[in-house]
Amino acid sequence: MYLCDMCGICGLYSPGGVSKETLSNALKRMNSPLRHRGPDGKGLWVDPKAGLGFGHRRLAIIDLSPTGAQPMTSPNGRYTITYNGEIYNYREIQEVLVTLGHGFTGQSDTEVLLASIAQWGVEQALARCIGMFAFALWDKQEQTLTLARDRMGIKPLYYGWAGSTFLFGSELKAICAYPDFEASLDRNALSTYFRFNYIPAEHTIYSNAKKLRPGSLLTLQQGHAPSTTQYWDIRNSWAQGTDTPFQGDENEALTELESLLKDSVEKRLVADVPVGCFLSGGIDSSLVTSLMQSVSTSPTKTFTIGFEDPKLNEAHHAQEIANHLGTEHTEMHITHEAMKHTLPELPKYWDEPFADASQIPTYCLSHLTRKHVTVCLSGDGGDELFYGYDRYFITKSLWEKLRFIPTPIRRLLTSSGKRLPFSLFQMLGEIGPKIYWRLDGLKCQSLDELYLFLLSHNKQPDSFVINGREYETEYSSLPIGTDPIRQMAQADALTYLPDDILTKVDRASMSASLETRLPLLDHRVVEFAATLPTSYKVQNGKGKHLLRRLLEKHIPKPLFERPKKGFGVPMDKWLREDLRDWCEAMLDIQQIEDEGYLNATAVNTMWTEFLEGRPHWQHHLWDVLMFQAWLKESR
Repeated sequence: MYLCDMCGICGLYSPGGVSKETLSNALKRMNSPLRHRGPDGKGLWVDPKAGLGFGHRRLAIIDLSPTGAQPMTSPNGRYTITYNGEIYNYREIQEVLVTLGHGFTGQSDTEVLLASIAQWGVEQALARCIGMFAFALWDKQEQTLTLARDRMGIKPLYYGWAGSTFLFGSELKAICAYPDFEASLDRNALSTYFRFNYIPAEHTIYSNAKKLRPGSLLTLQQGHAPSTTQYWDIRNSWAQGTDTPFQGDENEALTELESLLKDSVEKRLVADVPVGCFLSGGIDSSLVTSLMQSVSTSPTKTFTIGFEDPKLNEAHHAQEIANHLGTEHTEMHITHEAMKHTLPELPKYWDEPFADASQIPTYCLSHLTRKHVTVCLSGDGGDELFYGYDRYFITKSLWEKLRFIPTPIRRLLTSSGKRLPFSLFQMLGEIGPKIYWRLDGLKCQSLDELYLFLLSHNKQPDSFVINGREYETEYSSLPIGTDPIRQMAQADALTYLPDDILTKVDRASMSASLETRLPLLDHRVVEFAATLPTSYKVQNGKGKHLLRRLLEKHIPKPLFERPKKGFGVPMDKWLREDLRDWCEAMLDIQQIEDEGYLNATAVNTMWTEFLEGRPHWQHHLWDVLMFQAWLKESR
């Protein structure tokens, strides 16, 4: 038996009929840029009468049998699907379908998914599925096109318009490849990008293209406006967890969590190709590795990236954990030359401006890993589900102090602090510049404002992007509640997790034709985590309490209890030294003025002050550099 393999999908729908040749030619153009997502095979399907065509690229994970080839049509000819994903419990679903009279010619989860939809309809079929996926489904009987994306947004799906023609694809480059697509830049999305360093859903960098939100269905039928519905919403899980929280004690919660995670990991090990695990040395990746090692019959292959800067390097921690668990460990350090080689590749795979600097080590780690395995497990999701970000505690503590200080006094403190020479703040050491950059936060009037302020790169992006007006996001108004950490985590799970973290992992891994599976984001784990009280997640000012307890069953506490570094990079040094020439070329003030998107004077001031030694501009500059690199690539 085998699962459907990871891949890339695309398609177009032009109601009224299109010739077979026209459809095929357009699909070939759209399918070609997705080759890295599926280098092992390709397929096209067209229905000229309906004006519809699907494209597919395949990354073979388990079996090359033609019975799993896509696009795939159901036995009765009613449904056709192009599908990117893994349904981990498809065998259990198949057993139920067999008892209901369904027969199967192959053993792919694609065929099971089609039969499930025929039996129960799209929403009820997806309710039974455990997995990650994005697909397009044509219902010939109802003449309806449906797009679907998995609950957490692990797999991407974009859609857009070229006149009256509807387009979709796993990446924006597929849509841009359609001859008549107008790739006009959305300045409002650009402004939002400069606040967050990514573009939140549903927006993209293009005015005529959107991201399908996680847990969503989009339905399109001739003569009707497109309709979008949520078949699963993490907000409902959060709300239900508040209304009906877990009733057991902490030990019972730990037992339930261990059972769920172990099953989640086991389900993600099914493959006929080598499977490995990313191991950074942090709690999440160490826990996934430990569980994987505990259920595997052979040593787990683990992979990590290191840096020369000891302040950022955690590779030795990963090595210690690998030694304790007995994994087959591979380590790679990012060199100056590797970084220079990587930079030009980033805009090719991210398709729109994206400036989470950890994209570099993630990209390099993915390419290292792909030399050894085709599938890799990752620990992403633990911070949002179990409150692992320090910013939750910083924001909560700061707001508890600020809320009692009258607004006029806070404004006075801000203006007084801003009048002091920056050199005085530098005399305070590393904390000084951080205080200076956060002075404006004293003026915030609510927890929402303060959290958005602390998250933001550019605090006033509308003045930075010419004619830009940033979009509202989940951070514009945090969920109502009495638990501020829970409120902030929900906003992150809705926005930061899918649009930054999961986008980063998907693009980096698929650029190397590597499939990444995420056990912590199994929706059963997500729903369970939502029921847990904050006291089970946070103790002594630290998050991930239950995850720490579970990990301690496998690894001695001293090996993982240390300050969190994250997947950072030595950005300051890179921009000042290693990438100086590249930066100078990208930040040319005349070029930026001619392009007409950014405030060239503001960019030039950032660069000048940065070179003079003023810290904390490096992240703002990286946002500009990634936009400029994307702009150059997209021309």
